Amino acid sequence: MKTRITELLGIRYPIIQGGMMWVGRAELAAAVSNAGGLGTLTALTQPSPEALLEEVQRCRAMTDAPFAVNLTILPSAAPPQYEDYARAIVESGVRIVETAGMQPEAITELFKSKGLAIVHKCTSVRHALSAQRRGADAISIDGFECAGHPGEDDVPGLILIPAACARLSIPVVASGGIANGRTMAAALALGADGVNMGTRFMLTREAPVHESVKAALVQASERDTTLIFRGLRNTARVWRNPVASAVNELEQRPQGATFDDLRSWVAGARGRRALEQGSVDDGLIWAGQCLGLIDDVPTCAELIARMVSECRLALRRATDLYSEPLQLSESKKHHA
Repeated sequence: MKTRITELLGIRYPIIQGGMMWVGRAELAAAVSNAGGLGTLTALTQPSPEALLEEVQRCRAMTDAPFAVNLTILPSAAPPQYEDYARAIVESGVRIVETAGMQPEAITELFKSKGLAIVHKCTSVRHALSAQRRGADAISIDGFECAGHPGEDDVPGLILIPAACARLSIPVVASGGIANGRTMAAALALGADGVNMGTRFMLTREAPVHESVKAALVQASERDTTLIFRGLRNTARVWRNPVASAVNELEQRPQGATFDDLRSWVAGARGRRALEQGSVDDGLIWAGQCLGLIDDVPTCAELIARMVSECRLALRRATDLYSEPLQLSESKKHHA
């Protein structure tokens, strides 16, 4: 499948595994890349820039195909050393970086000066245009259906994807709500050059997530996510479990809630334990509405092969629906 995104990134299929905190490790990234997509390591999952360099080497030992590193830069009371992580990405020799959140000029210029391809994740067209002006090579446009942070505009992919494609000159990757070949075909039909998936890749054999978590999420539907941090203007979509429900209750009080009120519930270490130890009710688990489209836990190779086949069939079906009436019309005209 040849698109502008496969050409830019040097991959076989236009399918990207998005960066996921605690999940974007070497085993998953290598499996995605070996299957023809683009695997992604999550920089901040590693405790230090030095540990990130070691993780890149671990991934490189598992695959000869291209893979990326995600660096998400968000406001924080105790921010990581983002510039040190950025320098480690450059030093590692990785040629593709997925960025999200803020775009510090110094970090963007560092990546550009070293020739890295930058895929920047945005949740609005206006932010995508800004990222394009700042030097992004492609945009991953994240619809309201997505896991993680969908922004504050609440625009779903069916609107956001074609709106972005109409305004941007660089390749657009559809993100949020993508989980199978049909949704991939829809994204391509809307003008995207590829797709990005987080939740779907989290529910694969190679993902470093406890089997209890995978089993619980496979049983979930599209109605089993909830939005938190709305009052903080930092909206996030997570799986609805007792922790998420407790956060919702605190935020729905007449006085609302501050981050300090929520801190003990939403701590990253607590979410990590939930993913790794299978304590499905005891930490935030990030997941998108595409849960309603997921009913198994395949290998990455099985998933990508199935998606590509389903996508081609869906596109062919749409073409057939369009072409048959035209042929009938021409036949009627001839007989007339």
